[in-house]
Formats: sequence, structure tokens, C-alpha cells
Amino acid sequence: MAAAARFLLRRIHSNLSVSGVSTVPQTSFGPTLLKLSPTCNPHIKAQRRHAAHFTFQPDLVPTLYGPTQKMNLFQSITSALDNTLSSDPTAVIFGEDVAFGGVFRCTVGLRDKYGKDRVFNTPLCEQGIVGFGIGVAVAGATAIAEIQFADYIYPAFDQIVNEAAKYRYRSGNLFDCGNLTIRAPWGCVGHGSLYHSQSPEAFFAHCPGIKVVVPRSPVQAKGLLLSCIADKNPCIFFEPKILYRAAGSPQLQHLPITTDTSKLQRMLHQFPLPADSFMATAKLKEYIISSNSVHYIHSRCFE
Repeated sequence: MAAAARFLLRRIHSNLSVSGVSTVPQTSFGPTLLKLSPTCNPHIKAQRRHAAHFTFQPDLVPTLYGPTQKMNLFQSITSALDNTLSSDPTAVIFGEDVAFGGVFRCTVGLRDKYGKDRVFNTPLCEQGIVGFGIGVAVAGATAIAEIQFADYIYPAFDQIVNEAAKYRYRSGNLFDCGNLTIRAPWGCVGHGSLYHSQSPEAFFAHCPGIKVVVPRSPVQAKGLLLSCIADKNPCIFFEPKILYRAAGSPQLQHLPITTDTSKLQRMLHQFPLPADSFMATAKLKEYIISSNSVHYIHSRCFE
């Protein structure tokens, strides 16, 4: 829009200069508008947009529970899904484009390994994906649904909030869909625009009956995803897109991380600092650099 305005102003200015005739009083508005300030420079904006606003700090390698392997976050997601499919014959993975590996390659190779009946594509219909997942979970199987981007989860809002979250309550605990896990890439990466940058976890964190989980590292991603899949409540697992290529060393075998409580890390001075996902690490580093010790609460799971 700004480019179009500048183009029109240039044409008007050139036409007036050529004709020598002015139909409006001469002002400096056009030339002033064309001389953009440094803050409006598109090149500077592009540089800012692509600049990292935090520095990723990986978790310590958990060597107490068996062998580990260095992998980035999306590979740790794949590893967790692989562990689940190999150990649970009822587990199925479905969503838009998951058969070929998904947009972020989190399910790559799983269809070839486990077959098209266990890893398969669905139509582009988020409410249908979640509704199908609820039915699969109620029937007793393990349902792992993928919403291609968290921004597109809103059409499934009714299925999640009014069906999945309330299924146990409305049946008096006779039935539930606790075997349902909904995965979705989450958050911004600096150039995703309005439909690929949203963080909708707060909408669901206020709803009783579901758990909302956002990991901050590959180690936590694998452990928390395994816990969500094993949990007897429906879970929404948001995966930070900006951390997909961040490296860590999760366990090769099953090592679930509890989703029951938030993680509490104590530093020397009491200074409360709530944060979630990668912003926890960013905020912690920011305050340490400013010479303040922190009483630091990392909310990775919301109930």
C-alpha cells in the first residue's frame, strides 16, 4: 500500500512538472512524504524482521536415564512419535500432509515405516480432524492429530472446548477421549505474517478438561510429547516453530516428563518471572545479564 502511494505521488509530481500547470496549491506534502525517515526504510525493517530476538540456551544433557542423541527439536518430535508407534499398536497419526513428512518434517519416514493405515493425510478441515480424533480416542485407540499451523486451530475450537474437554464430565466419567493429542506448530518466526505467527494457547488454557503444553527445548519436547500421548486427558501440544532447528540431546528411549506441575527453578534473589516456552530462556538470560538474580517460574504446562 505504501509503495502504491509513493508511485501515485511520483506520477502526479512528474505530470505537474511536465505540464507546468497546477490544479492544486503547491505544497511540500508530496516530496516530504517521499523522503521517508530512517525508521520507515524497508531494508532496515527487513533486517530487524530477520534478526533473532533471543539466544537459545540448550538444556543440560540428561545422562542419568540411558543413552542420548543430539538432535534438533523437530527431530525429537519425530523420535517421540516413532517411539509411540513402535510401542502402541493402536496409535495413529493424521493431519494435513503428514504422510509425506509434514510442512516442518516432523513425521518424515513414519508412513514408510508403519504403513498408510497408521500415518495418513486428512482433508483440509480442522474441525473434521479434531472430531475424527475424538472418535478414535473414544473407541480406545491413541489419536495423534496434527493441525498444520496453530493459527488454523480456530475452526476446531468447538470440537476441542465443547466436545473433547467436556467428554469425561458429561458422561460422569463413563467415557473419555483422554487418548487424544493435538499437535500444532506455534508462534512466530519473524516472517509468517498474520496466519502463521499466532500464539493461541491462552484461549485453551482457560478451559477445564484439557492440558496445554509448550516445550522450550528438544529434551522437553520429546519428554512432554510422550507424556501428552500417555496422559488420560486430551492435550494440545504447541511446538515453537522458531525452535524447530534448535539442538539438544534427548533420550533415545521413552523418558516422559511430567505435565502435572510447572517447573520451578530458583536463583539467588526472589524475583518472580513467569514465562513460557523459549521466552523463559530469553527472559532468564536478559535478567541475569542485567545483574539481577531471578526466582524463575517456567510454565510449560497449563491446565
